[in-house]
Amino acid sequence: MSHCWGRPVTETGAGWAVVDVETSGFRPGQARVVSVAALALGDDGNVETSFASLLNPGCDPGPTHVHGLTAEMLAGQPTFADVVAPLSDILRGRTLVAHNVGFDYAFLAAEAELVDAVLPVDSVMCTVELARRLRLGTENLRLETLATHFGVTQLKPHDALDDALVLAQLLKPALAGAHERGAWLPVRSVSRRTWPNGRVTHDELLPLKSTAARLACPFQNPGRFVPGRPLVQGMRVALSHEVAHTYEELIERMLHAGLAFTETVDRQTSVVLCNEVAPEQGKGFQAGELGIPLLGDEEFMVRLDRVVGGREVERFVDATATGDQMALF
Repeated sequence: MSHCWGRPVTETGAGWAVVDVETSGFRPGQARVVSVAALALGDDGNVETSFASLLNPGCDPGPTHVHGLTAEMLAGQPTFADVVAPLSDILRGRTLVAHNVGFDYAFLAAEAELVDAVLPVDSVMCTVELARRLRLGTENLRLETLATHFGVTQLKPHDALDDALVLAQLLKPALAGAHERGAWLPVRSVSRRTWPNGRVTHDELLPLKSTAARLACPFQNPGRFVPGRPLVQGMRVALSHEVAHTYEELIERMLHAGLAFTETVDRQTSVVLCNEVAPEQGKGFQAGELGIPLLGDEEFMVRLDRVVGGREVERFVDATATGDQMALF
């Protein structure tokens, strides 16, 4: 599938699957899921159907003081293999949404692989990152803090179904806030791979910063950004700490526009995003040492709508004609 790096809030989607899992530990593949809940929502955030179940993990349930589940309570409950079909019905065709989605997705993927199942998920969205973009001014971005901010009642923290219900209620005003700000939604692609033996594994959901730094840009680097002139596809952009937008938002927008993200500041860097005029440390300072121009992130976001087309990188093609005989010496 093609990768997506964010989605304009004005674009319609196929709906959301709000998910929460409670686990016996913190390492997917070693710890197990002991409870799962999933709510199917329309693109407008209204709940359409739901699924929730305790699970028998076949091991110690772990931090009972957190999720409140004991071995006795889980004995005789379904296994993940028993619930993967109804859970998949909720997930199929929707964007999986969770609070710290990397955690929930990784555990669901690990459980699916243990029973030779495939999660029908092609995209995910993290509500922690979405809340960051809304600049709510809250003390932190924990689920209980956001619930208080939006006036949502949380009855039983760390209960999978209650947490999923709270998150579903938060999602609707959060989406409305994104519309008001014109923010992009932090929707990310997830992928799977099929091995020669037919086994399917789910690729890890890495931070966008880590992924973007390794992506090959399809456009040649045209050189330094010149203040007063437009950005050009292929320019290499570095981020300083002195920016207002989140790194994820800035990176997904530059990738969508055909710019390249770089974690280092060197002579190949075209521009550094920095909201300070004369930074005394960090990447902004390094840019000044190398004569690389600085650009505020708000101005950068405005300029993204007027990026000039770049020169595409020529792809290597093996020109050897089929059937040609080659002499070996």
